[in-house]
Amino acid sequence: MLIQLAALGILAALLPLTIVWVSGDTDKYRKLVWVTLFLTFDLIMFGAFTRLTDSGLGCPDWPGCYGQANPLQAHADISAAETAMPTGPVTVIKAWIEMIHRYLAMGIGVLIVSMTAISWRKWLQSGRQERKFSPLFPSLLLGFVCVQGAFGAWTVTMKLQPVIVTVHLLLGMGLLALLTWFGARLSDHPPIPKPASALRLPITLAIWLLLLQIALGGWVSTNYAALACTDFPLCNGALLPHMDFHNGYTIWRDLGMTAHGDYLPFAALTAIHWTHRAFAFVVITMVVWVALRAYKIPALRKTAHWLLIAVALQFSLGIATVLLQLPLLLAVAHNGGAALLLMLLVMLHNKTRITGCQEAS
Repeated sequence: MLIQLAALGILAALLPLTIVWVSGDTDKYRKLVWVTLFLTFDLIMFGAFTRLTDSGLGCPDWPGCYGQANPLQAHADISAAETAMPTGPVTVIKAWIEMIHRYLAMGIGVLIVSMTAISWRKWLQSGRQERKFSPLFPSLLLGFVCVQGAFGAWTVTMKLQPVIVTVHLLLGMGLLALLTWFGARLSDHPPIPKPASALRLPITLAIWLLLLQIALGGWVSTNYAALACTDFPLCNGALLPHMDFHNGYTIWRDLGMTAHGDYLPFAALTAIHWTHRAFAFVVITMVVWVALRAYKIPALRKTAHWLLIAVALQFSLGIATVLLQLPLLLAVAHNGGAALLLMLLVMLHNKTRITGCQEAS
């Protein structure tokens, strides 16, 4: 089974590797980084689709599906589980959704292994002088994706425990941010004027606030609290509804349960949803303020412009997701919007960092 899974991971990486190889880009190493970034963004979106369709336990073991490399080979076991519990977590469709998610993740792992191998080879060939091919950062990415894979396994083996699933989401976003920073560092940028360097600290703060908001959003999703408030701007008709923060934010507990093994009360779900909604205004205020300051600098204006559009889109998607009762397409897009905001903030930060390097030189 492991050999078959490895072959499927290589197969998943074969198309993007071919695209990089046959492209007219003279810097294929940089191209590989950006293609990996694009697929990581896709993986985050498909991970949201997997979670929102309740397919996380479509194959209740790991790394295979009932000990097989694909749901086709495990069809008899899957069908038996689906017959025993038609509305349960295991169905043929959910099994395929879960395994496609794993295949894509393995493909990205192969791409990062390729990236690391290329960097080591180029760096050693240059006599350890070519800073562009320094293997330190690709090796860090490889270690990071291994940790991410471990949390993916624990997500299944620990039966979607909310803290594990949320950390798995955050690590995915972290990998996206690291790849964005790496790709931006390898790309050429126009000269940035001195005032841009003053934005480094505010942008860093905005990134950390956004990551905290993503964690809160992940906590909403993993606890199935997205519809705990069904109206906007009020929550169940109140500005401050009845909420149970203690049980809602007890970190180590099973899905749908309190730490003492009782069913999670609705007031706990309300607290989870309300906190994510309230903190969104803090994040929006900070990101918009940063974008407006960056917009005044011509060299940063394009990125700032897209950042403002992304904020408006993400805010609208959040409201629509609640008012329209969590339609799947909008909910997945809301996850993608958070990933897009993170990418744009990292790109903006990278440009101000390059300014400092240019001035120092």
